[in-house]
Parts: sequence; C-alpha cells; structure tokens
Amino acid sequence: MPFTPFHFGPGLFLGIPLRKYIHAPTFILANVLLDIEPSIVLITGISYPLHGYLHTFAAAIGVGAFFGLGMFILERRMRPIYVRLLLEPDIRFSKLQFVNAGVSGTLLHVLFDSPLYSDIKPFYPLSANPLYGAAYSIEIYLLSVWLGIFGIAFYILFLIVSAYKQRQINHQRKSATG
Repeated sequence: MPFTPFHFGPGLFLGIPLRKYIHAPTFILANVLLDIEPSIVLITGISYPLHGYLHTFAAAIGVGAFFGLGMFILERRMRPIYVRLLLEPDIRFSKLQFVNAGVSGTLLHVLFDSPLYSDIKPFYPLSANPLYGAAYSIEIYLLSVWLGIFGIAFYILFLIVSAYKQRQINHQRKSATG
C-alpha cells in the first residue's frame, strides 16, 4: 500500500488480541516495516521497482526473522514501555515468539500488497504475480481501515477494562489494610 498507515490496521487488529501468544509490538511494526523499500525509492528517485525484493515472501521471511531477533535484543530496554502501554503481558517471550511475530507481520504485509500492485513478485524468482487483481484495491483499503478501527477500539476497550481491574485491586488492597 502506498500509505504505510494502512498496514497498522491488520497489525493492530491481530496483534492486540494475540498479545499473549506473539510479541505484539514486533508484529505491529513488522506489518509496516517493508514499506521502507518504496519510501527509499520515492525519496531518492532511484531506478528500482517501487515494490522490489522486500515485497516477496522469501525476503519477507528473512527480514521478518531478522527484525524479530532485533526486537528480542531490544526487549530488555523496551519492555517497560510495552508493559506500560499494555502491549505486552506479564510474561517473557521466547526468541522464537519474536521471530514468529516478525515473520508473520512481514508476510501479512506482502499478502495485503500483492493483489494491489503489478510490480510485486511475491513468489520471486517467479516473475508472475498470481495474486494481482485477486481483489479490488478499494476492498483491501477498506478492509485495512476497518481492521484498524476495530483494532483501535479493541485496544481502547482493553485499556479501560485493565484500568478498571487495577482500580478494583487497589481498592481491595486499601480495604484490607485500612
């Protein structure tokens, strides 16, 4: 998608509810990561396809795995932020869970972009894109928007419920000691 924010929709919609099973920040960011490629092409004007090698399933697996490992390395520093934002439960994720989150996020990106652009070769080295035109672009954009709306709504509801539960816990502690 030419506008990277559309990729946050599927990332939020799936990442927040699955946060106990995959590392949600890694998954959400991996959904937008591959758009570094078209951004560089647009900014520099280099003679390169807008959606080149990174927008293939093979490269998405490699980039996603590498990104997952990077997020795993950054986990100790970033964990307090993730926990405060309730993006990460009070459990430790394995390196494999980070890698799975990165890979599934980048693969989802390629899957959402492939029906939209003829220059994407998702099954590279095959030059054909059998997914191109499989869906109308407006359907994919609308799906991404709705997934984003539902993902944001779910996250807000999750924050409200968590704050309410924490308030109840604090009230019970106060009552027990007072």
